[in-house]
Amino acid sequence: MLALAVALALLSLPVVLLAGYLLLFVLLSGKPAPLAASPKLHVFRLIVPAHNEEQGIADTVQSLLGLDYPKHAFAVLVVADNCSDATAARARESGAEVLERHDDQLRGKGYALKYAFERLAGDVDAVVVIDADTLVSPNLLTTFSSCLAAGAHAVQADYAVRNPHQSWRTRLIAVAFGAFHIVRGRGRERLALSAGLRGNGMCFSAEILRTVAHDAFSIVEDVEYGIRLGEAGQRVHYADAGHVYGEMVSSAAAARSQRTRWEGGRKALRQAHGMRLVKRGLASGDRVLFDLGFDLLVPPLSQIALASLGGFALALGAALVAGGPFWLALAPWACAVAAVALYVLRGWSVSGTGLRGLRDLALAPIYVLWKLTLGGRKSARADGPWIRTTREDRAHDAAPP
Repeated sequence: MLALAVALALLSLPVVLLAGYLLLFVLLSGKPAPLAASPKLHVFRLIVPAHNEEQGIADTVQSLLGLDYPKHAFAVLVVADNCSDATAARARESGAEVLERHDDQLRGKGYALKYAFERLAGDVDAVVVIDADTLVSPNLLTTFSSCLAAGAHAVQADYAVRNPHQSWRTRLIAVAFGAFHIVRGRGRERLALSAGLRGNGMCFSAEILRTVAHDAFSIVEDVEYGIRLGEAGQRVHYADAGHVYGEMVSSAAAARSQRTRWEGGRKALRQAHGMRLVKRGLASGDRVLFDLGFDLLVPPLSQIALASLGGFALALGAALVAGGPFWLALAPWACAVAAVALYVLRGWSVSGTGLRGLRDLALAPIYVLWKLTLGGRKSARADGPWIRTTREDRAHDAAPP
């Protein structure tokens, strides 16, 4: 009996470690102090890689052109990459500069970005990457300028959901984004770790692009380039005050396609770099590299939550039936469940979804089970082509504050 209870308690250790990792970010997720205004007027180029985005590209360009920043100090450049529609024409009509790129072999967002980066004017201080389905907060460039003035060379803004109230699914995604982007971003910034790149709302100094070439072409090119920056001794800073709002899909079919591609690309990076970065970080005492590798190895929240709840249910059942030492074995599993719950609730509290988002957390088990079904599907190639996610009705889009 005692041996079984001890075994059950020991079984909880990896789950408790993962749940404690999430709890650490919750404890460090208080709102940061604002940065001082930049004494320098940085010149920006906002780059929008776009593939067949004629329906929404005008909204994105107009949002960028409306930024609260001196108009002569920034320009919007749309890269119409292998488009077969009127993306380029719509972008020009909206006031953007346009680069048209056609290459049947080298296809994807990473190649579109490299194409634009190689053609930057010499007076540009930094570039900002914005997805073609995105609206931005008016203070985005002033926030990035403050970060650059403070010494940052790579910055990630808060990446939030543009249409959180379109469905229960988009509200749960908003909660997940709150936890993954804001809670972890704030915690990593306080620990001087790399906040990671999220693909949308990224800022790079021209200097760092010259030093660390953007040769990242996988489906998760943002994570890939973040690793390259870390290995070059540069961390990604988190800009909590600047926001970008990307459109999320609400239908199960579109979401399944999107998540399968993302999870497939991340899995490939995990296998290639996870343990390598952890070992290198430990050997060199570089906590940025260690965290980059460990973060790749951390399973999705759905798996941590399922393991925590499953272990708790097993331990509780054993304690109710056999009593004795099984009540002690229950304690670490209860701690894991509590840590995961606090992480999710903190994500909800910063997501802006209000009581509707809290109510929809009751549907989280369905969302978790849906995500687990993705594991049995064939993963997308890490270097696969650019697949455009189907856009949906924008009637529920949220306007930036």
